[in-house]
Amino acid sequence: MSRSLPISASAQGGVYPRPQLVRPNWHDLAGEWAFEHDDQDIGRSEKWFVDAAHLGRVITVPFPPESEMSGITDPGFHPVVWYSRVISPEDVAASGWSPERDRVVLHFGAVDYRASVWIDGQFIGSHEGGQTPFSFDVTEALSPQKNGVLVVRAEDDPHDVAQPRGKQDWLEEPHVIWYHRTTGIWQPVWLESVPEQRIQALSWTPNVPTGNVAIEVDLTRRPATILTVHVELSLEGEILARQSYSTVEPRSQATIQIARQANGQAFEALLWSPENPRLIDAHVVIAAEDGTILDESFSYFGLRSVGVAGGSFLLNDRPYFVRSVLEQGYWPQSHLAAPSAEALRAEVELIKALGFNAARIHEKVEDPRFLYWADRLGLLIWGEMGSTYEFSSEAVSRVTREWIDVVRRDRSHPSIVTWVPLNESWGVQQIAHDDAQLNFAQSLYHLTRALDPTRPVISNDGWEHAISDILTIHDYAGTAEQLDANYKDIDAIRALVAGMGPAGRRLQLIPREVDGQSIMVTEFGGVSFAPDAADDSWGYTTATTYEDFERRVSGLVSSLRDNPILSGFCYTQLTDTMQETNGLTDAYRKPKLPVAVIRSIVSGQEAPLPRATAVDDSSLHSTMG
Repeated sequence: MSRSLPISASAQGGVYPRPQLVRPNWHDLAGEWAFEHDDQDIGRSEKWFVDAAHLGRVITVPFPPESEMSGITDPGFHPVVWYSRVISPEDVAASGWSPERDRVVLHFGAVDYRASVWIDGQFIGSHEGGQTPFSFDVTEALSPQKNGVLVVRAEDDPHDVAQPRGKQDWLEEPHVIWYHRTTGIWQPVWLESVPEQRIQALSWTPNVPTGNVAIEVDLTRRPATILTVHVELSLEGEILARQSYSTVEPRSQATIQIARQANGQAFEALLWSPENPRLIDAHVVIAAEDGTILDESFSYFGLRSVGVAGGSFLLNDRPYFVRSVLEQGYWPQSHLAAPSAEALRAEVELIKALGFNAARIHEKVEDPRFLYWADRLGLLIWGEMGSTYEFSSEAVSRVTREWIDVVRRDRSHPSIVTWVPLNESWGVQQIAHDDAQLNFAQSLYHLTRALDPTRPVISNDGWEHAISDILTIHDYAGTAEQLDANYKDIDAIRALVAGMGPAGRRLQLIPREVDGQSIMVTEFGGVSFAPDAADDSWGYTTATTYEDFERRVSGLVSSLRDNPILSGFCYTQLTDTMQETNGLTDAYRKPKLPVAVIRSIVSGQEAPLPRATAVDDSSLHSTMG
């Protein structure tokens, strides 16, 4: 395969909704849609999917109706909502559709929590799970000559605590650490024109010691004849590898050797890390027996390894101290949805500018475009599931199904270095006393390792660990002296683990020696400082002046940053979020101290700001403004 890459997936502009499986023919459906609440749940019986005239309001998609940017701005209890949008022949044409060759696929990035979809009254399909993508082939439902009416019903019961929901409040008004709900569409909706036989999914598994990468290709259906898969890998225009193989299966795998890695003295030159976030571009083609190209897509991956050994967290087989910050991914004007694609890049840049090399996405499955910028700019990510609040057979089923989709969606991102299916016993509140809940936590650990054996897994972050590859502790000690006492040496940590942890919970339910474990304090700090905030501002401790805030944060961070026994920390938190005013910045991302001061506190040195990477978006066709 000799043709050069027309698209560099590693240098895209961050707008494309599915950054590791890129095709040029797509069309964004963001903008004004018809909308209506359905508090009495009468829309189905009255067939609103047939007559969208019942939808009398206007919403801006993809912002949730609770948010200001949606134009609705109603955070009350509304368990059912309806959307409608005309898909015009111009929309279909803008996706690059060719009637002789292509199918039209309708994609949803995420709809919280349960979605049903119709076009011109014809039922297209449904999906359950508020944090994961889904799509439908709508070729037959649309016409290139006339408008089609797309209708979406979204159901998000605020009182159903068996739904994976993260920090969405079950009370009408947000309180303590819980926030406004995010109902309905909150990630991009888009059309894609694709061949009938095509690449449905790609995944990459790098192997640093052997200098290769495994590719897994999922096709839309079993091939009728032998197909050839061509793969070309490159870095900044330099071809690293070409390989072709034949398949008659809907799923196929191959291992691609990267010849440059044979030189053991230079093998680190291609490795991905936060300091050197090198991404390898991939061009993947499937061809018929006569050589006709059936489909091609563009992707990328990072050649890197992660693990734990000898009490250390390892990146590329070397000890790496994790300086992480808790990231809620919440904006005051748009809630869990980012206010723009550019805001996702700015968030990663902000985290790095403040001296962190990692972020723990908290109780949320983040937009893939955020993960792209973490890949591109170099930021380690802890991938976490939004929790349920109850333990039941329904909750177990929902979490398991959605978590599988999360891991499969995101496992090729080099930035993700750890999986966290459970946090602080949310959804398994009686895990210390109920074998069923303990078994569930253990099963999630093993399930995650089965889906992705290449990353550490935390069974229950913060306390009451079942099986975890890293011993993570949440410790909101109010002073540096208290943190010093808890982690001053291995004997102190042994005593902490043997008794009740800082939160009054047991730290390990499955006994394991502390010695040799990678140990991190993955929540601490939480210092509230909001001089202009209302009386309901909340934090674990409170600073009264800028000087007091700097002194408290500096003392807490330096206590853990300079500890040779720990392998990392995660400071709570990046931004203020509604009444939770314990961020290093306010809710609008304005730092509470000079960036250089925070960066010095976090990194322990007078480090320069990271350089931004130039973006070339000209190779991607897009209709998003």
